[in-house]
Amino acid sequence: MQTKPRLSFAQIWNMSFGFLGIQMGFALQNANASRILQIFGANVEELSWFWVVAPLTGMIVQPIIGHYSDKTWTKLGRRRPYFLTGALLASVGLILMPQADLFIAFLPALWVGAGFLMIMDASFNVAMEPFRALVADKLPGDQTTLGFSIQTVLIGLGAVIGSWLPWAVTNWFGISNTAEPGTVPPSLIVSFICGAVVLIVTILITVTTTKEYSPEETAAFEEEREPEVNELPEKRGFSQILQDIAAMPTTMKQLGLVQFFSWFALFGMWVFTTPAIAHHIWGLPTDDTSSSSYQDAGDWVGIIFGVYNLVSAIYAFLLPSIAAKLGRKQTHALSLVIGGIGLISMYLAPDKYWLIGSMVGVGIAWGSILAMPYAILAGSIPLKKMGIYMGLFNFFIVFPQIINAIIGGPIVKNLYGGNPIFAIVMSGVFMILAAFTLRFVKDNDDPALTA
Repeated sequence: MQTKPRLSFAQIWNMSFGFLGIQMGFALQNANASRILQIFGANVEELSWFWVVAPLTGMIVQPIIGHYSDKTWTKLGRRRPYFLTGALLASVGLILMPQADLFIAFLPALWVGAGFLMIMDASFNVAMEPFRALVADKLPGDQTTLGFSIQTVLIGLGAVIGSWLPWAVTNWFGISNTAEPGTVPPSLIVSFICGAVVLIVTILITVTTTKEYSPEETAAFEEEREPEVNELPEKRGFSQILQDIAAMPTTMKQLGLVQFFSWFALFGMWVFTTPAIAHHIWGLPTDDTSSSSYQDAGDWVGIIFGVYNLVSAIYAFLLPSIAAKLGRKQTHALSLVIGGIGLISMYLAPDKYWLIGSMVGVGIAWGSILAMPYAILAGSIPLKKMGIYMGLFNFFIVFPQIINAIIGGPIVKNLYGGNPIFAIVMSGVFMILAAFTLRFVKDNDDPALTA
């Protein structure tokens, strides 16, 4: 039996470099999709419903992608064909979503925009999870926290660029951030096209610089921990996926509750921050989607979203050393509490600059969410099942988003009196609940506990 060789920092960096482009596009979507849908005619209470198709598609697609990436071997390897395909499809969505009004001869722009949102988000999911599996495929156990932390750094950098890009193209290059009612401003259209180009380029860098281990090499590696999965005779196709679900590791099930509360909170933040800030800080009516003040509020949301992503990138550098001292569970719990406090503090904001401090807390939580659950999970599953279980783990990401998408709008309308700032407060509460549920998670592979 062989052990996987340790990789250099540069090799790990190149292996995850495509995540910079993925997250740049993902950040453009998160900061601006609600804004675009409102421009095309969506009401505040309808926003979460338009977002629901994307995570629903991801929930269906991810286990299938994970299963077949475990079984596939091509000239490009196992994982690379999938995140290359996902990047190409996401780029199409990025280019066409803000220009959905070009298709009004066939369908209303709102429905076309929602359709491209679905394509874009599902494609990001197709690209993301094989990247997670690739880190677990390539790195020995004592480098997995470093590997996921580097991914988080790249995610943060890409998200900062994506979040700040609409503001930058307006203020640095003079491209207008206003347009006729029902039309997306040119600054957003240009930003989304730039995001598509960067996404393709960064993915190609990873594809051309990273070599995957062959099935024979993978089989020869000695697993450095006893996996929790019960080995059962292999089946074919969907039957094997069902069998793998039934044999899900205990740690993965326990992390599911943590992920539910975490991603319920994140989805609420992504969907409702723009209308919440426009109403709560700018004092605009919730149906104002075309004024210059509303566009300024939308640009500021991009700025503060960039702040939390920048903080997450910096924090990711610190995560390995913090986790080595406190343990992965304790590190993640503390990070989530700080993030929850940051979200709740947005309700108290006296002006837009206060929100920068709020997003520092969110950035700490986001950096941990992108790294620690995967580092904990990677130690509980066998190498040959890494793709399917990383895909199944996506259930615990998209399911809470679907629940929030279904109930979030009606709650804002009927319980919060149409004021979306309370959806942000609720997100903060859910993030603190996620921290509490970590006490039930078993992490036997934590180096801080086994040192």
